[in-house]
Amino acid sequence: MPSECKTAVVGLGQMGCGIARNLDSQNVLVAASDVNSKAFAAAEFSDRVQNANIKQILVQSDIVLFAVPSTEQIAQILQTHSAGQKPQMIVDLTTSHPSQSRALETELSARGFSYIDAAMTGGATGADAGSLTLMVGGADHDISRCQSILEMIASKMFHLGPVGAGHAMKLIHNLILHSSFMATCEGMQLAGHAGIDLNRAIDVLNAGNARSFVTDTRFPRDILSGTMMARSQISNLEKDLGLAQQFGEQLGARIPYTTMTRTLLTEALDAGHAVTDFSHLFPLYEELVDRMEDDK
Repeated sequence: MPSECKTAVVGLGQMGCGIARNLDSQNVLVAASDVNSKAFAAAEFSDRVQNANIKQILVQSDIVLFAVPSTEQIAQILQTHSAGQKPQMIVDLTTSHPSQSRALETELSARGFSYIDAAMTGGATGADAGSLTLMVGGADHDISRCQSILEMIASKMFHLGPVGAGHAMKLIHNLILHSSFMATCEGMQLAGHAGIDLNRAIDVLNAGNARSFVTDTRFPRDILSGTMMARSQISNLEKDLGLAQQFGEQLGARIPYTTMTRTLLTEALDAGHAVTDFSHLFPLYEELVDRMEDDK
């Protein structure tokens, strides 16, 4: 990557920190920021990386990656700013509604920015390893402009169409993933009731057609191991399913699994588990079903 292509990351949470560290290791990261004042120091970047505010970032960098909660937050951060002499490329790594990304692209374009949505999957582990999968929406020339940077943080990248297509695919991806996770919780609690060893049950699932990332990695590594550390909060899953439900309803699609999974996740929030790591949805499963049935 040319040394003059300077990159910044806004948002140094579970995903953004790993992304920024990978870019730093490739000598392209010039600045980073987070609303948490301790996040920058905790990342332990090289000396050349500046802890900068958004105004400084827009002066110093060519490409700005946003690993914040939503497209709406990106709009708020950039609302009083315009691009510099060399228009910044804004890379939206969030999970958001496609209509929001299209609206933001229109708004930013009028102020001289270029924009793509590059929704990601692979979790914090993938961010740390630089092995994310990116679902990208945007113009060919914009994606080409930042492709080498994106290849530093991702092992796979899919260009799915114009702006908004990446976010649309991420909602589809997550409604399947999170619904599959809850279905696996149901099956595994049934295995427990049947007296089947849960580790053996996972072995059977992984040897058969029910195998998935949830059975192959999530349950063995994050739940049955006892670590209970999937590195994302239940509130994040509920947000994703809420967006997927809204998206599906707007398109007139039939989405009963999305609706049911979101209902279970909403019950978890109502029970006070918003900031609980989502691995705990497995031991909480029967309680959440009881709550859901009581609400009928």
